[in-house]
Amino acid sequence: MRRWGSTRRTGPTGREGWRLRRVTVAVACAAACAALTAVPAQAHGPRGAEDEPHWVVKDTGAPDVRFRGLAAVSRDTAWVAGTLGTVLRTTDGGRTWRDVSPPGAGELQFRDVEAFDARRAVVLAIGEGEDSRVYRTDDGGTTWTETFRNPDARAFYDCLTFFDPRHGLAMSDPVDGKFRILSTRDGGRSWTVLPDTGMPPALEGEAGFAASGQCLVSSGPRDVWLATGGAARARVLHSADRGRTWTVTATTIPAGDPARGVFALAFRDRHHGLAVGGDFTPGLPSPDAAARTTDGGRTWRPAAGAPPAYRSGVAWLPHTRTAALAVGPTGTDLTTDGGRTWRTVDSGSYDTVDCTPDRGCWAAGEKGRVARLEQ
Repeated sequence: MRRWGSTRRTGPTGREGWRLRRVTVAVACAAACAALTAVPAQAHGPRGAEDEPHWVVKDTGAPDVRFRGLAAVSRDTAWVAGTLGTVLRTTDGGRTWRDVSPPGAGELQFRDVEAFDARRAVVLAIGEGEDSRVYRTDDGGTTWTETFRNPDARAFYDCLTFFDPRHGLAMSDPVDGKFRILSTRDGGRSWTVLPDTGMPPALEGEAGFAASGQCLVSSGPRDVWLATGGAARARVLHSADRGRTWTVTATTIPAGDPARGVFALAFRDRHHGLAVGGDFTPGLPSPDAAARTTDGGRTWRPAAGAPPAYRSGVAWLPHTRTAALAVGPTGTDLTTDGGRTWRTVDSGSYDTVDCTPDRGCWAAGEKGRVARLEQ
């Protein structure tokens, strides 16, 4: 997730059972990417030299929580959000975690968190009707203000993104045949539903996947992309005016089933993007589960060597134009050629990944697992 800038079954589900919801190495790319073949040094794969980058799991003390929301602020500071209304924050690189969950939120499922720094963050709870809510804190989670509660039983919000500390969007699955977009101009303190006149019609069964907080992502001051699945085609919608008008393009990621589609997007600028997803159903193969674009999402090309299974999160590595990581329940994959090919470098289960320019790359997932890339 950019730092500013219902759940009735296991997995990224939202509506009734069949409807799915839906690191950074500040060193030279060649050295960092080569070293990642040794990931990780803790519990999941081949062990590498101590000075090579590798995932190191940080004990959150929350084994019953699945963290699908993650906001990496820096190498030291990160926020995670998940089931049981849980929000945690660390400011010491994961050595300790503070439970900063909003009071009375124990029945909610937080699936996205966007943090501006160690004190200011916005979290999204998903679900039908009033289960979809937004909270904001300005004091590191000591207090929270509920700034949005969905009044429409037909809406189901999946993801958040911010262009800067003031301007942001949230997206809901289609209402009256179109995806619904919320907008904020004050950092998430208030929200307005945008007109849907510039939104293309949704396909039958189309929705977003609330699997990693990456079904709605932004890059720069105005560009935003929305990932979809569950329909005949897996599509990506793009807006260049902060969500008022949209264009739509089909991707090469397989669809045609409620469990298939694009689960996560990452754009390193307004032109170069990655899409990952596949088939969420455990045990089923996910061929062609990654795609790339070099024209802002107008066209998508499949990866020649895609990840071997479903992936729910993806993030570009800073200080390089060609390296990125994708994560999912069965492992972490690395690309060093801009998404043309991927190779598995870790077998641990993660749902989401986020990176910062100061070597702060984090991943989070089931059983309270949070890890940081270490060197």
